[in-house]
Amino acid sequence: MKLKIAFLACLFAASIFSPSLAIQDTNSSYGGSGEDIYIDNDTYKLYKKITKDERLIQAVETMKGGLSDYSRNAILGDNLTGKPVKLEFRDLSQLNPAYASFDALGWKQKEQLYIFINIKHQDAPKEALASVLSHEAIHQDELNSLNEETYCWTLEAAVWTNFTEKNPNLENINHPLVDRENTIKRLFIKGNYSDKYIRKSVLSNAGYQSLPSRSPGFEDEDL
Repeated sequence: MKLKIAFLACLFAASIFSPSLAIQDTNSSYGGSGEDIYIDNDTYKLYKKITKDERLIQAVETMKGGLSDYSRNAILGDNLTGKPVKLEFRDLSQLNPAYASFDALGWKQKEQLYIFINIKHQDAPKEALASVLSHEAIHQDELNSLNEETYCWTLEAAVWTNFTEKNPNLENINHPLVDRENTIKRLFIKGNYSDKYIRKSVLSNAGYQSLPSRSPGFEDEDL
C-alpha cells in the first residue's frame, strides 16, 4: 500500500499542472458547480448503461483523466466482476436503518456492483460526487480493511483537492457533501499530501472498528 499511496501522491502532484479540458455534452446541461459539461453521443450511450441519472452521468464524465481514471474505468466495467457498476441516488435507510446517515455505499449483490449515493446529495456539485465515486469504485468485493479504507479516503481527498486547485470556488459551496470533501482535504494537506492523518481518522472511526488490517490488494502496510 505504501507504493500505492506514493504513486497517488506523485500523480496528484503532476495533475495540478495538467490543463482542464472542456468536453461537449449534447444530451445534458446539468453542471452542479454551475458549468455545463457536454458529452458526445457515443459516450452518453455508454454512461446510460450505468445510470439513468443525468447528475451522476455528469459526475462520471468529470472523473475522466488524472486521478479519477482508474475509478471511472472500474465503474465502466474494468473491475473484479467485469461488469459496469450501477449508480443511483438512494434513501440508504431503506437498505438498513443504520445506513441512514451514510453519504455513499458500495454494494454487491451476486455478481453486480452498485454504488448508492445518499439521496440528500442529489443536488451536490458534480465534482463532489465524482470524488465520492472515486472512493467507492475501489471497493469491488465483499472484503474490506483499514488499509483499503485509508486508500479510498486518501484518493477521494486527492481528487477533491485537485478539483479545488483548478476551481477554488468549489470549496465555498454550501452543501453537506462539500463539507465532507473539505474536511478530508484538510487532513490530506495537513499530512503533507499523504495519508498520515486520514489513516488516523480511519483507525478512530467507530464504523471501522471491526475491520481487519488488510484485504486483497491492500496487504502490504504495517499498522
